[in-house]
Order: sequence, then structure tokens, then C-alpha cells
Amino acid sequence: MSNLDTWKQVDQYFIDQLIPADPVMEDVLKANEEAELPSIDVSAIQGKMLQLFVKMKAAKNVLEIGTLGGYSTIWMAKALPEAGHVTTLEFNPKHAEVASRNMEMAGVKDKIEVIVGPALESLPTLDGHEPFDFIFIDADKNNNPHYIKEVLKLSKPGTTILVDNVVRDGRLIDSESKDKSIMGIREMFDLLNNHPQLDSTAFQTVGSKGYDGFVLAVVT
Repeated sequence: MSNLDTWKQVDQYFIDQLIPADPVMEDVLKANEEAELPSIDVSAIQGKMLQLFVKMKAAKNVLEIGTLGGYSTIWMAKALPEAGHVTTLEFNPKHAEVASRNMEMAGVKDKIEVIVGPALESLPTLDGHEPFDFIFIDADKNNNPHYIKEVLKLSKPGTTILVDNVVRDGRLIDSESKDKSIMGIREMFDLLNNHPQLDSTAFQTVGSKGYDGFVLAVVT
């Protein structure tokens, strides 16, 4: 049995034991597949982790960069209090349209604002918005350092930032890589190194999505 087969089976065990079946979330993934969106949604295990982070923070204002079909967005929105709100940024209009339908189907559309366009153009328009409590970055990896710089302007002490997919099957450590995603991730780590406003760590992960990992940072 290969590593990936084992990781998938362990993930399924966790899901069976800890995450009650939710037909709506399964329908969201089905809708994404039928719309031929890239199969890069977070896993159910990761979605639940995001939901728990939002709960632990008692977050009211959440920012997401990279909506795709709204699967992760919906996980987080379900954790919000009645007055809570998610602002999610998506570059691709088709993805945003599918996500909006999924949010409606999941009954959380009133808690979510989808902003369509390049995130680096959308982020400055949020200046003056109430600072975000929790920020999830899961978009084009080459722009990760720029996203970190921009979201800091929309944060406050205690804001938690989670950046997904930072290990890339271990390719992160290839200092000679010409892959723009790897270069962007490494530049982000250089930025985080002894950053005066961010206290950070990183985790390697394995599971149904393969070998990857995420950065967790708190604004000081």
C-alpha cells in the first residue's frame, strides 16, 4: 500500500469518526466537479480544521483569498455567529458564480460577500473595513508575499492568518527552483523570518490531498 493510499484511508477514518456526513457539503463538491472546476478544494478534514480555527478565535470577520467553488468558505461561514461575515476574493468569474450558487444551497449566502477580480486589486478596496479576525490565504502561491503584506493592513493584534499549500511535496526546499509558486512561497518565508508584526510557525501535512503543509501566523 503506497503512502498516498494510506494517507487517504487515515483521512477517511478521521472523517468517519469525527465529521458527521453532510449531504450539502457533498453536493457542493459534486457541483464543483460538474462545473469542471479544478479539484483543489481543501479536504473535509481541512475544512473542519478551518471551521474550528474560526470557532477558537470567536471570529466575526473572516477574509479568504481564493474562493474556488466556495467549499472552504462555507465551512468557515457555518462557524460564524449570527452577525458574522466572510469576505472572499476570487479571480475567476466562473468560479465565483459556482461558489455563489453553492453558498445559496448551503444556506449561508447572507453571511458571505464574494468579490471578483485580482486579489491584489481587491484588497486595497477593503481599507476602512473592520479589521479581520481570521484570514485564510489559498490562492496563487507566487503572490503569497504580497498577500501577507496587504492583509497586514487589514489586521489587528491577535488576527490569525493561515496560508495553505506551502510545502508542495517538499519542493519548498529547492532553493534553485524556477517554479514561480515555489519562489513565491520561499519569498513569503523570507518575509516571515523575524517579521516585527507576525509570530509564525508551519506544519507539514499528509492526507487525501498528498504531501503539503500550511503556515500559521498571529499578528502581534
